[in-house]
Order: sequence, then structure tokens, then C-alpha cells
Amino acid sequence: MKTAIQGAQMLFVAFGSLVLVPLLTGLDPSVALFGAGIGTLIFQFITRRSVPIFLASSFAFIAPIMYGVQTWGIPSTMGGLMAAGVVYVGLGALIKVRGVEIIHRILPPVVVGPVIMVIGLGLAETAVHMAQGKTGDGAVQLIDAGIAMWIAAISLTTTVVISIFAKGFLKLVPIFGGIVAGYVASFFFGVLDFTPIQQAAWLALPNFTYPEFNINAILFMIPVAIAPAVEHVGDMLAISNVTGKNYLKKPGLHRTIAGDGFATIAASMFGAPPNTTYSEVTGAVMLTKAFNPVIMTWAAITGIVLALVGKLGAILQTIPVPVMGGIMILLFGTIAAVGLNTLIHNKVDLHKSRNLVIVAITLVFGIGGMSFGIGEFSLQGISLCGIVAIFLNLVLPHDLGENHVVDNAQMEEGTK
Repeated sequence: MKTAIQGAQMLFVAFGSLVLVPLLTGLDPSVALFGAGIGTLIFQFITRRSVPIFLASSFAFIAPIMYGVQTWGIPSTMGGLMAAGVVYVGLGALIKVRGVEIIHRILPPVVVGPVIMVIGLGLAETAVHMAQGKTGDGAVQLIDAGIAMWIAAISLTTTVVISIFAKGFLKLVPIFGGIVAGYVASFFFGVLDFTPIQQAAWLALPNFTYPEFNINAILFMIPVAIAPAVEHVGDMLAISNVTGKNYLKKPGLHRTIAGDGFATIAASMFGAPPNTTYSEVTGAVMLTKAFNPVIMTWAAITGIVLALVGKLGAILQTIPVPVMGGIMILLFGTIAAVGLNTLIHNKVDLHKSRNLVIVAITLVFGIGGMSFGIGEFSLQGISLCGIVAIFLNLVLPHDLGENHVVDNAQMEEGTK
């Protein structure tokens, strides 16, 4: 019973971030809970239940999922995400054969840093629109702008205060705290509609969406796996430091990253966001000394059970747009700062022409919305800039660039 309660606590830590991704991208949060639970169990099976970590929705995929859903619909987007999962599995096989150094050779900080910055800055306008009570594209005003700004400000301020001033366990749940504060404020401003909650059944299967395969969506999603793949290395180093065990050797980085891949494939089969190891849960493990991987099994089971509670899914669907917008302002700015931090901590010298060219072109292609297409095939945004960054890094002379050696500890400090 104690282990089960600890597992529920770990899910609570991840809950705010977990449901934020589907709420922003138009997916079903109940399906996301189900996918996170199934994904974590699959990860544990592949890693022989040796790593005390929980898997859930990756922030790096927010912008691509939003674009994919608007362009091709949810089923085709899920097909693309399955392909991204296959990339993870392929990286696991590559690491098994060539060692972890191959990841840092292909994806050094000068590539990863600007790509992460694009992920954050590319969504800045969407965050502002939602904070103003509009739809993400700014086309429709859903809530009065004055009221929306108050709600967004309360949500944002609460998140900031918790992340900076809170102590102990509370410091691990700033997003959850911001959602709760914004939801309460929305109630007092009279903008909540409880009809979906009243109509929802107590127990119900989530609205599963099964994948379809569209070559454009697949080729669009594959490069997006770059940032989470590198972050995964940092997460494994972090949890290794916390527990005093070297998970990069046992069960091995090839197993853990393949575990992420198979978990993502499984989640996308049901219509859930891709899965990645969660830094918030690593912090909770460090705080509570809960090193037993069985605790994460119970967290996964709790997530699957909660996914079947129809009332909970309905409550999540009633969260107003400005609540999300307020948190997004901080979240996407933080993601951009992480990318900048990756360049700084790894001492990427932008006085060197090679580095400057890679960073500059990646940022402008990504943020500016550069697109490249032949016939029906098209790449743009994060996907295009990721491919361009990797290509430039491989073809530009290395003696004009940076050393490929990456300080893993500094990478983790930035990505976390």
C-alpha cells in the first residue's frame, strides 16, 4: 500500500505537465494519461524494471503536434509520431553498435541549442493569443480580453511563485499549481462551463484515435525527435546521479532510449502524445529517496485507472484558454532559454564562422517559417531547421567549428 501511494504521488508530480500537452494540442488528456501509463510499463519491460523513472508527454512535440493536427488531422499526426518513435528505437540500435559518442557527434550543442530555441520561440505568438482569450491562431476571441488577461496573469504568477519560492515537494508542481489557481480565478470571473462535467459518465473509455500513415506527416515529425533524444541522455545521467547507479551501462542507454521509442509508438497507437522521461519525476525521486522502480509501476497503473474516470477528463476539458496561455508564456520562454543555456554551458564560440552560420540559419529557418517542398511533400519549421542544422554540422569544415566533446553534466543542467 505504501508503494502504491508513493506511485500515485509521482503521478501527481507529473500530472500538470502531462495534461498540459494534450490540452494545448487538441488531444484528449484522458488518452494522454492512458498513453503515459502504458508507455511507462513498456519502458520498464524493456529496461527490466531497473530505472525509477516515469514517462509522459514531451514538450518538444507541442508545436509539431499543433501543426500536424491542423494540417493533416489527428490520425495522420499519430502516424508521424509513430515514425518518431521508430527513430528512437533506431538510435538505440546505433548506440548499441557505435556507443553514446555517436549521438554527440551527430547532435552537438551547436545543433541542439538553436533547435530547442526554435521549439520555444516558434510558439511565442500562440501563447500570447491564448493569454488574451483567443484561439491559438488569434482568429477567434473566445473570452473577453480584459478578463482573459487577469486569469492568465494569475495563472502565470502562481506558476512563477511556486517555481521560485516554494520548498520541498510543492516546488515540483508549479504547472499544476498554476492550472489550479487559474481554474479557481476562472470560476470567480464566471467563464467556466460545467456542462461537460455534468454530462460525462463516471467511468468511460477515453476517446482513442488510431493512426493513419501520411508520408508528409511522417517526414515532418521524424526530425523533431532530435531534442528529446539528447535530453534523454541528460535525464539518464541525472537519475543515475540521484540513485548512485550508472543506468547508461546497466540496463544501458541503448535500452532506455529504445524504451522511450517503443513507449512513443504504443502511445501514438491510441492517440496519445509521445512519451519521454520526465525531469520533474527525477526531482521527486531525489527529494523522497524513492529509488524502487516498482513505485513507477504503480504510478503507471494509477494513470491508466484515472484515464477511465470520465468526470476527470471532462474537468480537464473545461480549463479555459487563458489559464493555458498564462502558463505557456513561461513554459515556451523557458524552453527557449534552455536552448540558449545549451550553447552557453557548452561554450559554443559564436565568433567562429562555422558555429555562427549553423545557429543563425537554424533560428531564422525555424522561427521565420521557411518551407521546402517538392510536389505534395513539404518540410517547414522545426523539422526543416533540424535537418538543416544537422546537415550544416556534418558538411562544414570542423577545423573552423567547435570541439564535439559535450559536457553531459552541463547538458543535463540545461535540459532539466
